Amino acid sequence: MPNPDAKAPFAPASTALLTAEDEVARICGELIRIDSSNYGDDSGPGERAAAEYVMAELAEVGLEAELLESRPGRATVVLRVEGADASRPGLAVHGHLDVVPATAADWQVDPFAAEERDGCIWGRGAVDMKDMDAMILANLRELARSGARPARTTTFVFFADEEAGGVHGSHWLVDRHPHWFEGVTEAVSEVGGYSVTVPTPDGERRAYLLQTAEKGILWLRLHAHGRAGHGSVPNDENAIVRLAAAIGRIAAHEWPREYIASVRQLLDGLSTLTQQPYAAGLDPLLATLGGAQGFVRGTLQDTANVTMLDGGYKHNVIPQSASAAVDCRFLPGHEEALLGTIRELAGEHVEVEVVHRDIALEAPWAGSLVESMKQSLLRADPGATVLPYCLSGGTDNKALASLGITGYGFAPLRLPADLDFAPMFHGIDERVPVDSLRFGARVLGDFLRTC
Repeated sequence: MPNPDAKAPFAPASTALLTAEDEVARICGELIRIDSSNYGDDSGPGERAAAEYVMAELAEVGLEAELLESRPGRATVVLRVEGADASRPGLAVHGHLDVVPATAADWQVDPFAAEERDGCIWGRGAVDMKDMDAMILANLRELARSGARPARTTTFVFFADEEAGGVHGSHWLVDRHPHWFEGVTEAVSEVGGYSVTVPTPDGERRAYLLQTAEKGILWLRLHAHGRAGHGSVPNDENAIVRLAAAIGRIAAHEWPREYIASVRQLLDGLSTLTQQPYAAGLDPLLATLGGAQGFVRGTLQDTANVTMLDGGYKHNVIPQSASAAVDCRFLPGHEEALLGTIRELAGEHVEVEVVHRDIALEAPWAGSLVESMKQSLLRADPGATVLPYCLSGGTDNKALASLGITGYGFAPLRLPADLDFAPMFHGIDERVPVDSLRFGARVLGDFLRTC
């Protein structure tokens, strides 16, 4: 088995090198064509086929990675590459190989065909996150071909199971194989470093949103209990009615706002850039972000959204139980308060079960790594600005935090002003521009060489 402490082998430099920019679109499309849908219950195809693809692409250029399975089919790929200055603290660069499911009938194209249309690659995972996987893999191949090394010793990981909380991926690897992260102090991954085009007094300008925080996760299931009976007979203990009442109370609850540091820094920076004050109200300022405002609105307070329902088994039977899934996301320090509020809103006849929970994160908007990410973006797009933001969702950086690793979101993409990008995460007709992929591969490569 490969030794994580060993120097990864590199092929000799070639006079005719393929660059990461040359390969990134091909790799992204080929990854999308591998269905790695994660249904959250082990019923999907798993990540094994995608992991084997990654292994083959690495082996072709002389890189020997390790494929690890937490259970059959749930595969993670990991590789450590020695840096130009091995005395510096290590870095982790990671992506995930699983994607959320897609219903083909809802899409304009086959979600697993990676069709290229209008300058974009369409398909499930194009933005979450086989685009970043392709950037990482393309840069590893370029490094191997050229004989170059990243600035810091870097652990590259392609995780399983991120879309279901990382139980069979990042958390499993951290718990069972922490040696892969020895010496690592910082990490970069998804949902940061993409551009939004905002209006300013001097015309439109690109701002890149670099992720420095993410909300915590509480996935809950509500179980309502009542009295079974005939559908024709009045019943004041109807479990479905009790569940519906609880859902109504949760949906109507107004969660108080609190601006954590990353949110305040984003709003202040955006206000300065656009000359749009927000003391009297946030809506005009947030509107300057276009589709990305949804992510930002989700970080202004805790949230709770009902996502699945299960109740009843026949039209003329009142069931004795019914359940609902609730996706709750909390700001740092709010976990217990949110859970207490949900239990109170659920009421006496509805039990609240915690299905999955994970921490909130907040990293400093300062330091050499942050400066390296900013400068890599600005070297490629000198007229832009870079702002911090908090992610309303979560990433595998949560698992790495248990090892003391500080995580950021940095999957750089320069996007067209008219592309409604952020709503494509877990959305329909997910797609990424080819030019944006090439830009991202170039910026990520610059970052790896200079960080």
